[in-house]
Amino acid sequence: MTQTHAAQQRELPSTWNPADVEAELYQRWVAAGYFTADANSDKPPFSIVIPPPNVTGSLHIGHAFEHTLMDILTRRRRMQGYEALWLPGMDHASIAVQALVERQLRDEGIDHRDLGREAFLERVWQWKDKHGGAILSQMRRLGDSVDWTRERFTMDSGLSRAVQTIFKKLYDDGLIYRAERLVNWSPEMRSAISDIEVEHKEVEGELVSMRYGDGENSIVVATTRVETMLGDTAVAVHPDDERYRHLVGTEIELPLTGRKIPIITDEHVDPEFGTGAVKVTPAHDPNDFEIGKRHELPMLTIMDEQGRIAHTGTQFDGMDRFEARGAVREALREQGRIVAEKRPYLHSVGHSSRSKEPIEPRLSLQWFVKVGPLAKAAGDAVRDGRVAVHPPEMAKRYFDWVDNLHDWAISRQLWWGHRIPIWYGPNGEVVCVGPDEEPPSGEGWRQDEDVLDTWFSSGLWPFSTMGWPENTPELRKFYPTSVLVTGYDILFFWVARMMMLGLYAMSDREPSGAVPFRVIALHGMVRDAHGKKMSKSAGNTVDPLVWMDTYGTDALRFTLARGANPGADSPISEEWVAGSRSFGTKLFNATKFAMLNGARVPERLADRAELTDADRWILDLTDQLVSDVDELLEDFQFAKATEALYHFTWDEFCDWYLELSKVQLDAGGDRAERTREVLGHVLDVLLRLLHPIIPFITETLWTSLTGGESVVVADWPKASGAVRDEAAAERIVAVQKLITEIRRFRSDQGLKPGQRVAAKLGGVAELGLADHVPAVRVLARVTAPTNGFTSSAAIEVGLTGGNVSVELDLSGAVDVAAERKRLAKDLAVAEKELAGTDKKLNNPAFLDKAPADVVDKIKARRETAQADIARISARLAALPEA
Repeated sequence: MTQTHAAQQRELPSTWNPADVEAELYQRWVAAGYFTADANSDKPPFSIVIPPPNVTGSLHIGHAFEHTLMDILTRRRRMQGYEALWLPGMDHASIAVQALVERQLRDEGIDHRDLGREAFLERVWQWKDKHGGAILSQMRRLGDSVDWTRERFTMDSGLSRAVQTIFKKLYDDGLIYRAERLVNWSPEMRSAISDIEVEHKEVEGELVSMRYGDGENSIVVATTRVETMLGDTAVAVHPDDERYRHLVGTEIELPLTGRKIPIITDEHVDPEFGTGAVKVTPAHDPNDFEIGKRHELPMLTIMDEQGRIAHTGTQFDGMDRFEARGAVREALREQGRIVAEKRPYLHSVGHSSRSKEPIEPRLSLQWFVKVGPLAKAAGDAVRDGRVAVHPPEMAKRYFDWVDNLHDWAISRQLWWGHRIPIWYGPNGEVVCVGPDEEPPSGEGWRQDEDVLDTWFSSGLWPFSTMGWPENTPELRKFYPTSVLVTGYDILFFWVARMMMLGLYAMSDREPSGAVPFRVIALHGMVRDAHGKKMSKSAGNTVDPLVWMDTYGTDALRFTLARGANPGADSPISEEWVAGSRSFGTKLFNATKFAMLNGARVPERLADRAELTDADRWILDLTDQLVSDVDELLEDFQFAKATEALYHFTWDEFCDWYLELSKVQLDAGGDRAERTREVLGHVLDVLLRLLHPIIPFITETLWTSLTGGESVVVADWPKASGAVRDEAAAERIVAVQKLITEIRRFRSDQGLKPGQRVAAKLGGVAELGLADHVPAVRVLARVTAPTNGFTSSAAIEVGLTGGNVSVELDLSGAVDVAAERKRLAKDLAVAEKELAGTDKKLNNPAFLDKAPADVVDKIKARRETAQADIARISARLAALPEA
């Protein structure tokens, strides 16, 4: 949206204070309907669904990172003329919310089981209405341009209907079944939990070796969970292990139980590890479960839902699993069966991310999705190009996952969530009920008590949020979604499930199924400044809300975007956020300067022949910036795009063009008028390019500069198509080098930055730089020579095509005595450094022991010291006597 010079500019505040404007600006955007998508629009669609945060959640740095990237994509597409829908919502987070409300009830002295299901759910809804969704207001703080009119919740009526519909469809197609399988079990929650809710931690435990049997017929096995030996149903060895060949096929007595168990062979056993014999507890270990299935072993569940020993017929029944661990070990010791103990023994143990307790692999009757055909379809969609994984090298990890998926346990022994729509009859009947069907009634009929895994409903998110199973305008317009932005850490969980369920549910749209998104754009995790994973235990977590309060939202967003390389982890520090705040201040001051000097956005720029070299140079760089940012953002290269914008703004525009423009403005007349138009044009383009990354400051500056309605709905910039003026660029580069070298020489001579001295410039006209002499003099702080000029110092500046000689009159400009004193001090420091490095490098004992990289660093320090000594000595020699 190019503004004419007649647009009414708005006055800027004296300084940029984000807290004064952010909330008001965001509310104005929402009220104006800028973020509300029109499903009946003729514009091309762009859609993106938010990875739904937990209803219990608050904005952490990972959210801020991911949301910033999604907002950049959405705001840019909106400016490009797309009908952009970024759909917000929350996940009901069944296990997290259930745990939270159970804890509140316990604090009141109430057991939720005594309260009953219906009363408990009423309490959960009360909690949700009062406390849930804090993250939604925090998303507003971050500037998320989501369509709040379409906010969804996984437990709302529409999404619940979608869940029941697809469950019924999967069940009728034979893709949902019930069976006893090994699952991750939380004794505290008394429920199966998802793989993603298991955190593996290194803990100090014990490795106990124990002997089964006696004499030549004995065998030694080792375990970190001694109590599980009560559930052993075999001992396994490798088929080729000669040590145990005489025992294979025999039975051995399992201590403490009175049971006899077989000794079997299995390829899974590593004969080189430990004794080469392993205990097999099929109901309490994933690997043992597979061995048990292969050999049709009994699967004895020896723990109840709370992790207490049960059903073993031993004195350990009723003990907590950890109490039993010690008791079983001591009972075995009394029998002389403890062969060895290693303590502490560091090993990885899965913990529930919600209850923080160690999870227990447990054989349990659960509902499962048969993922074979669904996973194949999900893999094929990426292989045949219907869905692109970005960066492409991440596709291998995706295939490694979907090509090796096990059937998915979808039932949870909780009350908060989508209750499984299965009814059981008095005579063993099993009926699955769809959303428009009446459940069976009468004596003896009951609904399944379990609820569905949260990931089941969030797997429907791209289409359930748009009204599926109804054929809504939203579904027709915005599905498939354009891109999914998500972390590689949940690629296997959420992404794979959305792919499987989306292709399955939308099979009526396309023969092979309509994919849920066209591109999977993967990002890494936010880490601390040293690249370490953030954790509360490490004390290196950060609160993005605090940083937004301190430095402004734009500063946080700019820092996050600047570190966002595809698929790679992103470090962050408060120092970098502070630096981004400085960038915003620089941009604000540059725009304010331009406006105070009459900058405006012209309807069209003057003919290039009427513009200066500096004007043509900055316009060419602006065109290149538009092309580069476009290309980089299309490729999800957020960091490189942000870096390009940073360097153009700070280096080319502020440090050079603004300074050159001051000279042109001082010239007055047509040159000044054209400079004002170029300033306005470049800032207009720059602010629009920056807007998706830093929306608040760009809105303030752009509307003030142009008088336009809002940069949110402004047109995305396009390159002008003008032929690049290489000659002008070469001259500006020459001028920059000349100014830089004069500034450096002035500094070496001890001149103060603002101190002006007379200088004679030779060879300028021959290089075609005569028009730039005024700018060189202003920016290098050198004045034209007057009568009586005497050169006391000179340098030669090598430029393309020849040299420029610069003669300066420094008489009276330098305090020679003070300069000699300063240089002498610097020389002493350099000589001390040289002596120290020489001492180490001349010491054979040091050279023999020191690592090569340490020696190299000391050699580099010596070279630097030598160079410093030569430079300072030359400067001292050139100074006149005091």
